[in-house]
Amino acid sequence: MLRDDLKAAQIQAMKEKEKERLNAVRLILAKIKDRDIELRTSEPAGDDDALVIDVLQKMAKQRRESIAMYNEGGRAELAEAEEKELVVIEEFLPAQMSEEETKAAIEAIKAETGATGMKDMGKVMAELKARHGTELDMSKASGLVKAALS
Repeated sequence: MLRDDLKAAQIQAMKEKEKERLNAVRLILAKIKDRDIELRTSEPAGDDDALVIDVLQKMAKQRRESIAMYNEGGRAELAEAEEKELVVIEEFLPAQMSEEETKAAIEAIKAETGATGMKDMGKVMAELKARHGTELDMSKASGLVKAALS
C-alpha cells in the first residue's frame, strides 16, 4: 500500500537526515490526512491506494503549475524548491501511460461504446477515468479524446 510506503519513506528520510525529502513526504502525508478527514463526513472510503494516488496527482499538478508561474515571474529559487517536491511526489505515483498507450486505450473505449462524435466525449472520458484514472493525467487525456472524436 502506498500509505505504508510513504510512512516508511518518512522514517528513512528522518534516519538519513534528508530535510527536504522529509518535508515533502510530511506534506504528502498531511494532504492524505486532510482527504481522510473530508471523506469521513461525505462518502465511504473506497480503495485506499486510489485515494492516495488521487491526492498525489493533484499535488503534482499544483507543483507543475507553480513551477511554470515561478519561472515566468523570475523566481528561480522558488521554482527549484517546487521541482524538488515534485520529484518526491512523482516517486510515489505509478508509471504514467505513454501517449501511444493512451491513444490505444481511447480507441478501444471508442469502439466498445460506439462513440462517434463530440457528444459522446463524456461517456468516453468517464470510461477512460474508470479504467486508467491512476495512470493518466486526465487533462492531457481530454485533448487526446477530443482529437479522436473530432
